[in-house]
Amino acid sequence: MIGFATKRRRRLDLRGAALGLVLGMGLTVACPSIASAQQICAADLNNNGDAADEGEQASCLATTSGAWLCPIQQVDCVADAVGQYSCPVGAQYACVVKSTGGPPACSPNQCADLATNPIVEEPPMDDPGTEPNGAIDADGNCLGQIEIFSGRGMRCRPPGLSTTFSNCCKDKGKIVKDGMGSSIGSIGTKIAVAKGVFTGMKAAYVAFKAGATASEAASAGAHALIVGLDPTSLAVSLAINFMMEFLFAGCDSQDMEAAMLRSSGMCHEIGSYCTSSFLGLCLQKARGNCCFNTKLGRIIQEQGRPQLKAFNGNLWGTAKKPMCRGFTPEEFQALDFSKIDLSEYYADIEARAQSDIRQDMGERVNAYLKAVNP
Repeated sequence: MIGFATKRRRRLDLRGAALGLVLGMGLTVACPSIASAQQICAADLNNNGDAADEGEQASCLATTSGAWLCPIQQVDCVADAVGQYSCPVGAQYACVVKSTGGPPACSPNQCADLATNPIVEEPPMDDPGTEPNGAIDADGNCLGQIEIFSGRGMRCRPPGLSTTFSNCCKDKGKIVKDGMGSSIGSIGTKIAVAKGVFTGMKAAYVAFKAGATASEAASAGAHALIVGLDPTSLAVSLAINFMMEFLFAGCDSQDMEAAMLRSSGMCHEIGSYCTSSFLGLCLQKARGNCCFNTKLGRIIQEQGRPQLKAFNGNLWGTAKKPMCRGFTPEEFQALDFSKIDLSEYYADIEARAQSDIRQDMGERVNAYLKAVNP
């Protein structure tokens, strides 16, 4: 059982030498030197097959003998009648004295050197989706492959090492609504919502990394998100609060993008996979998703794919490599819509209609008041 610990930080780059120490994990850990920060350990305490949960990684402690002691499951050694110490969890584990003093202690978990056993990191998914503006002929006919209700593969990360144990998949309520943007006027190849969310989240993340406050970064992200889109399709205040919370939590731009679309009901989760591992032990997981430009697109994809032979045996790909393509025109025509339950979407439309009316009335009243009281 081996693993890793890192500093709890608000900033988002936790790779390389910046990994350091994890603090506040329920462990009593002395503040080590830079050298000791490279000796790390981990254990699968809850027997779920990984060491990605809080308290399952730690920085090893220096000892007077030059060895290292893992603080996870550390216990004091027991002395016999002649003063010889032994480890109560197993005679094979050495009793050592910490450099900070105290009685001899031991741990069943072994330490490893980060310098010689580097952490393996998986980069975020890179799925641009289907290009919605392909070449056309003189008559306006699309020359490429038309995809209906196409999506993009994205990941978000639950609490773990790389996210400083914050939940970057957290559901924060519906922020993006179906029909966002005038560019989505047809059932065709558009994925403008997903790309619009990507633009906004990237702008917020870049601004935050450049030194902007979370509030400034979130405002920049919201501005980039609503440019060219119908502002009534976006809960701007919720989007700003969402970005501020996720930036402070240590989430990256794809975490935020996926979480916002997931919260809005536009993603199908495929499963989990490991994004950060050390000597074969997983330290950080991610949830792979196919995210679509509308909630309606997600519903039809989920219920339509099982009807088509082209998807038999491989409905969604894998969590690490999602298959998020849209339907071809022939596949779409072959769908039996009598077997597709759209009640979730109808309920959403009815609820949204009332809220949109109230929002529109409020905006009109505010605009009037500003006009008559400049």
